[in-house]
Amino acid sequence: MLYFIYDNTFEGLLTCVFDAFYRREFPQKIVGKDIVVPLFTESFEVITDEVKSERVLAALRKKISPSALRMLFVDYLSEIEGIEIVIFHYIQKAVTAKQSIELNFADADVLELSKVYKKVAREEERVRQFVRFQKTADDIYFAVIEPIHNVLLLTADFFKNRYADQQWIVYDTRRKYGLFYNLNTVETVCFDNLDISPSGNINPEKLAESELAFRDLWKDYLKAITIRERINLKLQRQFMPVRFWKYLTEKN
Repeated sequence: MLYFIYDNTFEGLLTCVFDAFYRREFPQKIVGKDIVVPLFTESFEVITDEVKSERVLAALRKKISPSALRMLFVDYLSEIEGIEIVIFHYIQKAVTAKQSIELNFADADVLELSKVYKKVAREEERVRQFVRFQKTADDIYFAVIEPIHNVLLLTADFFKNRYADQQWIVYDTRRKYGLFYNLNTVETVCFDNLDISPSGNINPEKLAESELAFRDLWKDYLKAITIRERINLKLQRQFMPVRFWKYLTEKN
């Protein structure tokens, strides 16, 4: 069994495709550098190369639509174990097929990537719906998320357009990076020490004076409109997964 080892980037994964065709050696598994390869297993370390990855992209653009190409990137962000080799097989088939494979759901790889895409898209939508911002003393709105899939990058345009007149940070605590909008551009940021509670609340000393008051008003409003006899926790869990609750102002 041949393992290809790459740097956990999408460009690195595309470089794997280029190197496989160039070497005429096709891996059975593609894993990140953080994965321990079994002893006595043949492996090849792929060095990410922008030129190689661009050549693979150019070949794909001739064979599949922009939406299908985006699907591959979205599926890569799923971080599902083994997704790399599925994407590799899809690309391998796409560039060698005489006609488009996009709608060939009889193919196991095409079907699998379609299913994964829906899972990631669903998680992206949940992040958009359930994110809760806190206003800091620096006049920056800060929100914490912890999605199953690495969807933060996919939400950048949505948050930029939705909150265009505010500086904001949306931070993924699982992957330890965030997006910062400075009223002009969106940049990635990382913090060595993030001073927040397990429920994502910022230290009260760092909040704007009005934040705690608005938080209490929001809770009081929800209590006032809640009809206790109609509370349906099963339905709540169906539309709002419990794993999001700890970051919701109205649940804390």
